[in-house]
Amino acid sequence: MRLFLGVDGGQSGTTAVIGDETGRILGTGEAGPCNHAAAGEGRAKLERAIAGSVGAACTQAGLDAAAVRFEAACFGMSGGPDDKREILAAALRVERLVVTDDAVIALAGAIGTGQGIITIAGTGSIAFGRNPAGRTARAGGWGYIFGDEGGGFDIARQAARAVLRLEEGWGPPTVLRETLLGATGSENANQMLHRFYTGEWPRSRVATLARLVDGAAVEKDAVARAILRGAAQQLAMLAGAVREELWAPGAELEIAYIGGVFQSRLLLESFRALVELQEGVRCGAPRRGPAEGALREAYRSAGLEQSVEAGA
Repeated sequence: MRLFLGVDGGQSGTTAVIGDETGRILGTGEAGPCNHAAAGEGRAKLERAIAGSVGAACTQAGLDAAAVRFEAACFGMSGGPDDKREILAAALRVERLVVTDDAVIALAGAIGTGQGIITIAGTGSIAFGRNPAGRTARAGGWGYIFGDEGGGFDIARQAARAVLRLEEGWGPPTVLRETLLGATGSENANQMLHRFYTGEWPRSRVATLARLVDGAAVEKDAVARAILRGAAQQLAMLAGAVREELWAPGAELEIAYIGGVFQSRLLLESFRALVELQEGVRCGAPRRGPAEGALREAYRSAGLEQSVEAGA
């Protein structure tokens, strides 16, 4: 039996999926995050995450993790593949190894053909597309300093700015002040912002405050609603930039979305309305997750075009 492996390695966790040559999923396993692979603890964390997730998938599939050999494996890695290939090659017995970024596998999972656009908005944001000719393009994904427009951290940052402006007397009233100060245990905006510069509040934790912005928007807070609509517009612009790069005007294509930011109904509805303004564009939820998308890419590397199906 020929075996194939797909792995989604991200900031919050690592998921491995093993499939046979027919596209049937045999086992799935999860482990901790593996998005950094620098010397020392970063490399050890990556090795633990791969061993843990692949080992758990092997156990579920009834395979011996120490002896299993894969026909092909694809790893989609948050933060990019450049510093991880050597580590992954040493950790597995595999004939063909593909190491790419998380946007590639998210698209492969989201759209059955692997052709279209995926817009990802979690802590950060990026849009990635592949057209029928195989050409690819991306927009965004440049990190919290220079990019990540519309992502969770950016939404929380906009909310913190709104709180600061209100306290300084040049911003409109908003319930976000009481909400964010309460969530961070702060007495004022100055104290809250100082907390955000400490290790107690890493970017991923700051990004979770985006849910509070959504809650305020649901309660009709005008500032919160404006922040979410602005985020939706930024994400739609990322997708639009990729569309213009890869498709002719009016061409039919599918745009999918994934990430915690899209749990906001207001933001999602605004995003869908904006991208579907373009003729020929359909917008919908992903069909499969990124790990299943990595498995599809593993099949493609071996010359197979398999759909991915749950095991019996």
